[in-house]
Amino acid sequence: MKIWIDADACPVVVKEILFKAAIRKKIQLTLVANQALATPASPLINMLQVSSGFDKADDEIVARTESGDLIITSDIPLAADVIAKDGLVLTPRGERLSKDNIRARLNMRDFLETMRSSGVNTGGPPPLSQNDRKQFADQLDRLLTKYHKPN
Repeated sequence: MKIWIDADACPVVVKEILFKAAIRKKIQLTLVANQALATPASPLINMLQVSSGFDKADDEIVARTESGDLIITSDIPLAADVIAKDGLVLTPRGERLSKDNIRARLNMRDFLETMRSSGVNTGGPPPLSQNDRKQFADQLDRLLTKYHKPN
C-alpha cells in the first residue's frame, strides 16, 4: 500500500496527520500538486510536482495508483477513477468513498455543477472542524489497520 495525496486542496492539518501515520506505519506517502510543498525530512514522504493545468495532478495520481493504494482527495471524479482501479479513497473529512457510494456522489456533484452553471449559489463546504479532523484520523487508522500489510 502507498498513500497518494491530492495535495493542492488538502488541508494542512490533514497532511500533518498523514505524515505522522506514514512514519509510524512505515508507508510510502506522496503528495501530488501543481506547486512545491514542504514535507518532513523522511525517506517515506515525497513531493511530486506536476505541471500546471486542469486535472494534471489527478491524472498523475490515477496513472500511478495500484490496487490497494490509498488516495486522499475530495475530488469526486478522481475518486471514481481510483475506485475503478481498486484503490481506496478517503476524503479529508474522513468520508470513505467506495463502489457502494461513488455513483451517488458523482450524481450529486453533477447536479450541483448544473445548478452553479445556471447561476444558483450552492455555497462551499464549511471549514474543517475539530470533529472532521477526528473523523479523518479515526477512519485513516481503521483503513491502515485493515489494509496495510507491513513488510
